[in-house]
Amino acid sequence: MGKEPASEVLSLDGREVRVTNPDKLYFSSQLRISKLDVVRYYLSVADGALAGIRDRPVVLKRFVDGAEAEAFYQKRAPAQRPTWIRTVTLSFPSGRTAEEIVVDDAAGLAWIVNLGCIELHPHPVRSGDLEHPDELRIDLDPVPGVSWADVRRVAVEVQALLEQLGLRGWPKTSGSRGMHVNVRIEPRWTFAEVRRAAVALSRAVERRVPALATSKWWKEERHGVFLDYNQNAKDRTTCSAYSVRPVVDACVSAPLHWHEVPDAEAADFTIFTMPERFTKIGDPHAGMDSAAGSLEPLLELAAKDEAAGLADAPWPPHFRKMQAEGPRVAPSRAKAAAKKPRAKMPLIVVANSPDKAAALAGLERWKSKHADVAALLAIDDVLVDSMRGRSSTWTRIRINLRHVPEELRPPQETPDPDDDPTREWREWSKAKTRKKKIAES
Repeated sequence: MGKEPASEVLSLDGREVRVTNPDKLYFSSQLRISKLDVVRYYLSVADGALAGIRDRPVVLKRFVDGAEAEAFYQKRAPAQRPTWIRTVTLSFPSGRTAEEIVVDDAAGLAWIVNLGCIELHPHPVRSGDLEHPDELRIDLDPVPGVSWADVRRVAVEVQALLEQLGLRGWPKTSGSRGMHVNVRIEPRWTFAEVRRAAVALSRAVERRVPALATSKWWKEERHGVFLDYNQNAKDRTTCSAYSVRPVVDACVSAPLHWHEVPDAEAADFTIFTMPERFTKIGDPHAGMDSAAGSLEPLLELAAKDEAAGLADAPWPPHFRKMQAEGPRVAPSRAKAAAKKPRAKMPLIVVANSPDKAAALAGLERWKSKHADVAALLAIDDVLVDSMRGRSSTWTRIRINLRHVPEELRPPQETPDPDDDPTREWREWSKAKTRKKKIAES
C-alpha cells in the first residue's frame, strides 16, 4: 500500500478542516513559508480577515504551486466541498452564472486557504442582495516609478474629498505598491451607479491634485497615481483586508487608521508582523459596518460632470459597449481623430507571456539589443500590463517611444517571448465575425 499524503486536521468552531500537504512551501525564494504557516496566519487575524469577506461571494484565486507560481481564478465552487460551506449563484455581464463560495467562519477561511487561496477576493455585495453593492472601492494604483509617498498623499486627498461629501473612507495598504480606500455604503444603488460614483470621485481627486493623480484609463495617458474606478464594475474583485500578497517578503494588505497613513510603510506589514499588531491594536476597520453612507453627493457630482460634457469613462474590455461611453480604444490606436486631435503614441510590444518573469526577461533582452534607445526612455515609457483572461492572468510589456527621435525608433518586431494566451480566441472571434458578415451580405 502507498503512503498516504501528509495532512493536518484542525478543529475550528466544532468543525474539522484538513490541511493537505501542510509542509508544502508557498514562499521559498527569500523566505520559507509553508501552506500551514499561511493557514495559521489567517487564523491569528481571523476576526479581521472575516470582516472583509463574511457573507460575501468569493472568487477563488488559487496559487496551487505557491506564491511564486502563476495563479488561476476559479469562480465556481468546487464540487467536492464540506456540507457546511454555503454558496450563492451570481450572474455576470457575459450572461453566464456561477455558484460561488460564501465564507462565514474561521473554518471556511481555513478551508479556502487550503485550496491555495493566498489572497482573499470577495465581491462587494452580501449574499442576501447580489445586485446592490454595499462597498465603494477606491484603488490607488501608482504607475511605474511613482513613489510610495505620492500614493500616501493621494490617499489623504481622497480622505479630504470623502469628508466633504459626508462619507467615511477606511484605508489599507494593498500589500503591493498601492493603497485601497473602502467606503461602506447603503445597498441602494446598482453596480452601474456605484461605478458612476467612482468615476466622479476619481475625476474630482484628479482635479484636486492634477500633478499627482489621474483618472485616465489608458495606460499610455496615465501619470502619477491612477484611481481605478473600474474596480467597481460588476464581476471585479480586489484583495480584502489582511490578504497575503504573492510578493517575496509576504506583505499583507494592512488596514490602517487615517493618522497612520502619512508615515505608514507598506513593507512593515507582513505575515510575520500583522498577528502581533492585530493583538495589540485590534482591527482598525472594526467600525466599518456601522458607518454606511449615501452615494447621492457623488452621483450629483457625476451629473455635473456629464452636464459639463464629460462622457462616461472607458469600461473594461470584456464589458458590452455602454450608451454614454466614449470610444473604447486607446488613443494610440484610434483610427479617426476626435474633436480635439490626439497625437498617436508610438507604442511597440516587446513581450507577451503568462509568466511575468519571462516577460520581464524579454524586456531586458530588448533593452540590451536597443541600448541607445533604452537610454532615452523615461520610467513611465515602459508599460507592464497585467492582462486578465477568462481564467488566468498574463503579462504584456509595451514601450512608448515618445521620447525617442523618429529616426532612431526601432520597428515593431516579433515580441520575445510571444505567448499571448488570448490570441487563439481572438483569431477565432475574428473568423466568426467574418463568416457572419459574409452570410449577411
